[in-house]
Amino acid sequence: MAIYSCDDHLDLSAVPPKLWESRVPHAQAELAPRVVQREGGAVWVCEDHVMGRSGVPAANREMMRAFSAIGRAGIDDDGYRAGTPELRLQDMDRDGLAASVIYGPLSLGFPIEDPALQEVCYAAWNDWAVEEFNATAPDRLCVLAFLPGHSPEAAATELERCATLGHRGAILGAFDVDLGDRSWDRLWAAAEETGLPISFHIKGGTSSKLSYRVGKWQSAAYASVLPLQLDEPLAIMLFSGALERHPGFTLVLAESGVGWMPYFLTRMDMEWEALRDKLDYAPAVPPSELFHRQVQATFEEEPLAVQFIPLLGADSCMWASDYPHTDSTFPESVHAIEETLGALPADDLRKITATNCAHLYGFPLDD
Repeated sequence: MAIYSCDDHLDLSAVPPKLWESRVPHAQAELAPRVVQREGGAVWVCEDHVMGRSGVPAANREMMRAFSAIGRAGIDDDGYRAGTPELRLQDMDRDGLAASVIYGPLSLGFPIEDPALQEVCYAAWNDWAVEEFNATAPDRLCVLAFLPGHSPEAAATELERCATLGHRGAILGAFDVDLGDRSWDRLWAAAEETGLPISFHIKGGTSSKLSYRVGKWQSAAYASVLPLQLDEPLAIMLFSGALERHPGFTLVLAESGVGWMPYFLTRMDMEWEALRDKLDYAPAVPPSELFHRQVQATFEEEPLAVQFIPLLGADSCMWASDYPHTDSTFPESVHAIEETLGALPADDLRKITATNCAHLYGFPLDD
């Protein structure tokens, strides 16, 4: 069975070092993301602050093997393998993937403060994604577009431009904008008109007392609670009417997991029933109905899927491999699916691991 992963990654460390340098206008090149050599290795610098490393220094590769699915598979990687489409396709073949939806560095934090620079840099990424990366195998690769978050008009304009380029979807930094502000209807309307889904991805947003620290207990605690942070953006999009006003708009909750969602949908329905006559605004239908109509939740391994997915509905969730992150099922995704999802009805399994993703992003469906 061909499988489709709806949430894989291309982290900043794997991005080609010359990407922005080769595409950003000369006048802004000094402030745009660029790779410089510092003590300890190459790093990305933007607006005079360090954004993260570039590649993996040779001295650190053995240590990083334990934290990368690529390394655990016994594959040598200088840090750029996930950002090289030809090599990425080799790994997809190794893992049995027909297609992959790929989240770039914006999904985990890509701070550019200046609005004009943000627009230029995001546009450069979006052009590169279509012209160089996705073009290598258009029916299999889908690096998502970045949307500027400093204004709804800028985000909508870029989404419309990306639709003409051939993008299949886009990412908005949901924690950086006021989702309840009706001015963002401009973006939701553009998503509805273009047919492109918009993704909210987990990233920073937990307590300031807890952060991901490689090799420390905090990394396990952080990873355990991280998916739950999408409860707030979801509640805002449902209760504020953003989804109700734009019934053709699809929202993707990336790496949300599904185990907590049956409870959360039930809780929102209870609050809607109790308060809808007492609020300045309430959706005309229960939040769970809007969810099932317009939201897709993504997950990786879900040991209790047989209990949770029937409550959520197989039409509302999609499986992901999370390549090449620590939690990834690569290169044993088929085995992981059989082990954790194999008890589901065949039709539900097919929807979750193939059809939902293929239909949402316009991939050919490979039988």
